[in-house]
This record gives sequence, C-alpha cells and structure tokens, in this order.
Amino acid sequence: MIYILLAILGLVFGSFYLVVATRLPKEESLVVSRSHCDNCKHILKWYELIPVISYLMQKGKCRKCGARISILAPLIEIITAVSFCLPYYLYSFDYRFYALLILLSLTIIIFISDFKFYIINDEPLFISIIAILVLKYIYFGIKPTGMAALAGIVMFTVFLCVKLFGDKAFKKESLGGGDIKLAILFGVTLGVKLGLFAFILSAFIALPYAVIASMKSKEDIVPYGPFLILSLVLVFIFMTKCSELINYLFAI
Repeated sequence: MIYILLAILGLVFGSFYLVVATRLPKEESLVVSRSHCDNCKHILKWYELIPVISYLMQKGKCRKCGARISILAPLIEIITAVSFCLPYYLYSFDYRFYALLILLSLTIIIFISDFKFYIINDEPLFISIIAILVLKYIYFGIKPTGMAALAGIVMFTVFLCVKLFGDKAFKKESLGGGDIKLAILFGVTLGVKLGLFAFILSAFIALPYAVIASMKSKEDIVPYGPFLILSLVLVFIFMTKCSELINYLFAI
C-alpha cells in the first residue's frame, strides 16, 4: 500500500516537475499560466491532465488539434513514480528517505532543464538546499547542521576556483553558474570529502557523453549539471562504500 501511495504521489509530482523544468527557464508563471497544448494553445481540462492515463486515453495526441504530445511527459511521470518508491525500498522512513527523495526530485528537474535549456534554475536548487538543512536540524541538531552549511560554503569555493582556473586554461566557460551553486548542495549533503569525491566521479560519468556529443556536433557545450547531480545521488546512496574506498586510497 505504501508503494502504491508513493507511486501515485510520484506520478503527480512528476507532472509538476516537468512544468517547473520547462517553465522556469522561459520565465513563465507556475501559478497563473495554465497547462496548454504547445501547438494550438488549447487550455487543458482536468481530465486531460491525469498523469499517464490522459496520455494513453488520448493516444498521445491533443484532443483539440490532433498534434502529437511529447512522450517526455508520461516518461517523466513514470520515472518520478519509481523515484518516489526507491528511497522507501532502500531506507524505509528516516533521514535518508527524505533526503534522497529531495535529491531525486531535483535530479529530474535538472535533467530536463539543463539538457533542454542549458539552465539550472535557482528556485528548485535552493529549496532543495534549505530542505536538506532543515532535515539535518530535525534529525541531528544544530551543530551538524552548521557543519553541513560550512561544508556547502567550502564546496562552493572549490567549484568557483575550478571554474576560474578552467575558464583561464581553456579560454571559455568551464562551469556554469548553476553548476557552481549546485556545489553547495554537494557540501550540505555529503560533506567536503565525499563532495569532492562526487565531483571527481561526475567527470568520469560525463566523459562518454562529452566524447559522443563532440563527435556528433560541432558545438562544444556540454550540460554538466545532470552528471553532477547524478554523481551526488550515487555517492549518497553508496556513501559507506565510497567512504571505505576513499580511506583505502589514502591508506595506500
């Protein structure tokens, strides 16, 4: 029953995350602007907004003009439903459940916005940072929360230094502003040591995509945010194993 409820919540929030990821980069209102068909601007009725079901009932087409609806919508809804179930499967209900839920939610938003618009919006990022800090305060108290905030500042400084060095070395922007702000979440969630490990890991995760993208296109812009947040999630899930690996490497 819990998995069913989490999946239903995931379907609903998945639809919302898609709206957030596609409207904020275009500076559209999340409240005033109603959902509509991108082709004919038909305002969608409530029964056209039921996650996955509406897409299947309408056979992937707009009821008004018959234009194809992107498969991205039901796909994101299903992915979010699975993402909402995963933290409970791994941790039941504790700090890690809520923290991973926040991280996975932000991952979905960043994947859409950064790949589509090359933007990581401040609003969902800073809401996630504040939510993690609040969770740490509730579960661990004021001192660990303060240390987490300090780690966030340290990681932000590290990312900023990497950007300044990279910009000068490569004569172009090496890290975007959103990537640097994302560093705060690295520190807040993982601490400095694991945060640095996740940052290094993200480069290895991004490398195959960067190579393939450079071969297919002359553009040298690679959306790095999705690989950063994916690395963060992986290190968070396998935190113990990553800590053991770091200790082993330093012991050599």
